[in-house]
Amino acid sequence: MTEADLDRVLPLLVPGEVGAWSDADAFRHRLGTGEYRHEWTWIAEDAGDVHAVAVWWGQAKPEALDTLHARGDDRAAVAARLLSTAHESLGSALDYHVLLPADWRDRPDAVAALHWRREAAGRAGLTEPVERLRYEWTRQAGVPAPSPRLRFRAEPDDEVFVDLFRRAVQQSLDAASTREARTVGAQAQARSDVEFYRDSMLGDRAWWRVAETAAGEPVGFGVPSRNTGFATVGYLGVLPEHRGHGYVDDILAEITRFLAEETGADVIRADTDLTNQPMAKSFERLGYTNFARRLVLSPPR
Repeated sequence: MTEADLDRVLPLLVPGEVGAWSDADAFRHRLGTGEYRHEWTWIAEDAGDVHAVAVWWGQAKPEALDTLHARGDDRAAVAARLLSTAHESLGSALDYHVLLPADWRDRPDAVAALHWRREAAGRAGLTEPVERLRYEWTRQAGVPAPSPRLRFRAEPDDEVFVDLFRRAVQQSLDAASTREARTVGAQAQARSDVEFYRDSMLGDRAWWRVAETAAGEPVGFGVPSRNTGFATVGYLGVLPEHRGHGYVDDILAEITRFLAEETGADVIRADTDLTNQPMAKSFERLGYTNFARRLVLSPPR
């Protein structure tokens, strides 16, 4: 897409449509922040009419497809061809993050909106799904008190966090991390995670904390962070040998407390896999509400 195409693309970005992250206003805003770019936005057109638009989000490079709109009776087929063509140009098929309401299975409009998008993505090679719960904390839920049994310390050495990430991925219920660890190895996956949260997210590296017992034994870690819109629970890990003691609540409480008190956040958002029920229950105990879902469609690894 070029700047000249903008007026033809914006009418497809309908406010509030299920299954896509951006309406016209959000698209313009993210063009301004650099999260969207004209060269990362692809359109399918015929005789001057735009029939589909696909928008990839990223920082220095495109990282995920997050918006797909199409019109017409054959929109799944048109969108599939658009995605396949874009994948060839991009050099790979990137994950598609589909935004859905929390109750999407009970809403016929949401089911229909997802159906054709998922069909198009599948035809373009995005066949592996992971559903994630999206949570939100606000100050009405109350700022958690400091943990009475764990202490939290800053740690400037990235290698310490590489080791903690590596250990935490063992028997983890996080599908993305465990899948990547199986593909590239736990050490490489851990290093990639550290680099992502340090270099791509907007939170300060100095916010990261190691969680320890009173005797100084590490039990896990927390990565408070933020994106362009909200403070976020970037990453939370409990080491395998310390699971089953409820430390997830202590670490989540500290991340929440830190973001609220030290950075002034009034809203904090977080995701966890639908299958990671211990993490989901921890969010709910800490006053987070499940306000949406994210379906991640990925190419086979």
